[in-house]
Amino acid sequence: MKRLAALLFLIASGAHAETVDVKYRGSVDLKPFACQAITKSSFINRVCYDAANQYMVILLKDTYYHYCEIPKSTVDALLSADSLGRYYNVNIKGTGKDGPYDCRTHRVPAY
Repeated sequence: MKRLAALLFLIASGAHAETVDVKYRGSVDLKPFACQAITKSSFINRVCYDAANQYMVILLKDTYYHYCEIPKSTVDALLSADSLGRYYNVNIKGTGKDGPYDCRTHRVPAY
């Protein structure tokens, strides 16, 4: 009976898992992430960060991308930057094809 009550509470409270499709990765469950909607940028719409794995999923326009082994301090600096798009392009995306947090060259967490 307690399990049924707990299940009904979760359904009524709207608790549900959210999964997003990340380019070059596939489906990622956002349960372990802290996500923040971004309203002060026309380029970046959402930032989700999993501090335990130093893994960021970011919504650019209408596509999610991922970045690996990215420190919390870098994500915090992104979120507090005057221009999120400029900060992202210079400090996260980087120059050339391999940025400083490219998941092709850094550890990708398993979920």
